[in-house]
Amino acid sequence: MVRAAILGATGYTALEVIKLLLRNPEVQVTAATTRQEGSPSIASIHQSLTGRLDLKCEDLSPQQIAERADYAFCCLPHGASTAVIPQLLDAGVKVVDLSADYRLDDAAVYREWYGQEHGDPARLGKVVYGLPELFGDRIPGQNLIANPGCYTSTAILALAPLLVRKLVEPTGIIVDAKSGVSGAGRAPKQNFLYCEVNESLSAYGVGKHRHQPEIEQILSTASGQSVDVIFTPHLIPMDRGILATIYAKPTSTATDKELLATMREFYAGKPFIRVVDHLPATKDVSGTNFVHITVRRTKGYLTLVAVLDNLIKGASGVAVQNFNLMAGFPETTGLL
Repeated sequence: MVRAAILGATGYTALEVIKLLLRNPEVQVTAATTRQEGSPSIASIHQSLTGRLDLKCEDLSPQQIAERADYAFCCLPHGASTAVIPQLLDAGVKVVDLSADYRLDDAAVYREWYGQEHGDPARLGKVVYGLPELFGDRIPGQNLIANPGCYTSTAILALAPLLVRKLVEPTGIIVDAKSGVSGAGRAPKQNFLYCEVNESLSAYGVGKHRHQPEIEQILSTASGQSVDVIFTPHLIPMDRGILATIYAKPTSTATDKELLATMREFYAGKPFIRVVDHLPATKDVSGTNFVHITVRRTKGYLTLVAVLDNLIKGASGVAVQNFNLMAGFPETTGLL
């Protein structure tokens, strides 16, 4: 039996991780952490777990977590993860980190985009980026995986086949993406209140969103060339889901049919990628670990459309994918 701990158990991604792990009879969730006083039960925080998981949420030290768990899913905010992960690794606990703390390779880039010094800079550039469709062969045997961001997964998975095959220019790429409100987390904030979000659509983080350097770094690594992206996120009044519309300059005269065939060949054998002929919608993938992608040639550009569930494939689902590969389970365990 594999024992798993959930760090920062009160958030949306933690809930989704727990629900997915409960589908695996070989995994037991043995610890959950929170800084809330009184050690509340997990079911009092997430009522959907009533009768499914009898566990208290506690303020546990890394050493206490290590006594109870073999793996930890770190659902803490950026900056907080590096305060505990090095100690967990030293104690022999393997970690899937859902924060942004280990995604970037350069401490200076991290400082620029996150506004603080990195707490564990020696590991940067050495941690495998947890996107199994691109780096799955590197994940087994690792003790720490940097789980990708939701916007980044959408953009990277759409663009990677065409950039790797050199079918689009690596510069001048525009990523226009919309996300449901759950992407902002569970903590109450004024601009995410119902009356602020309902019947409204807004852009944010224009030119300074933290996922931009992550998108550029991973696409550059995957394609072996310097990739430059303009990324603009938007908030839409729905619970969950991401839709990205991406514009890139083609380098060939390949038709829509040929481009779709290239993308299908690139993702052959990847169980959670669906290259589709139709224009996908967020409802097509809601509550699943699937990504739907398509491409069209439009007036000298290629327009790609990709959708995923930001809480599943954009966070907790891919975290369980990574865990499955680390622990030796079939990649799809608990996800189909």
